[in-house]
Amino acid sequence: MSGHSKWHNIQKTKGAADAKRAQAFTKIAREMIVAVKEGGSGDPKNNMRLAAVITKAKAANMPNDNIKRTIEKALGNGDTSTFESVTYEGYGPGGVAVIVEAMTDNRNRTASEVRHAFDKYNGNLGAANCVSWSFDRKGVIVVDNEDDELDEETVLRHGGRRR
Repeated sequence: MSGHSKWHNIQKTKGAADAKRAQAFTKIAREMIVAVKEGGSGDPKNNMRLAAVITKAKAANMPNDNIKRTIEKALGNGDTSTFESVTYEGYGPGGVAVIVEAMTDNRNRTASEVRHAFDKYNGNLGAANCVSWSFDRKGVIVVDNEDDELDEETVLRHGGRRR
């Protein structure tokens, strides 16, 4: 049985779980930075969007030190990388109007990725305000995929329902 060890198996499992957590923490940190920049305050009592993101971070078991460090970074006490919210509009398959809201630190890269997604599914990216006139903001659709059950094809073709 040479080459097999319990520690190696634990290390492999723990490494995969840690990578998932790190990815979730990074996404939440970006949301926090945008919330602070747009809300103008690092105090959750004065910034409702920040309060919502902090609740999300605590639900994901993000350490308090990471939360504080991210808020300080957003206020300018650390790295100056800037994340911003951008909106893209276009038409999906069958001429369906689509609005994509994204968070990015590089507008050009995000625009090309969104354009690629539209092209991949026989849609096209439109000009600013080409479809927004037909929408009223009513809510947000969130696809919960933390356990990686869904893939991109399933969500786009079946609305997340398995067939």
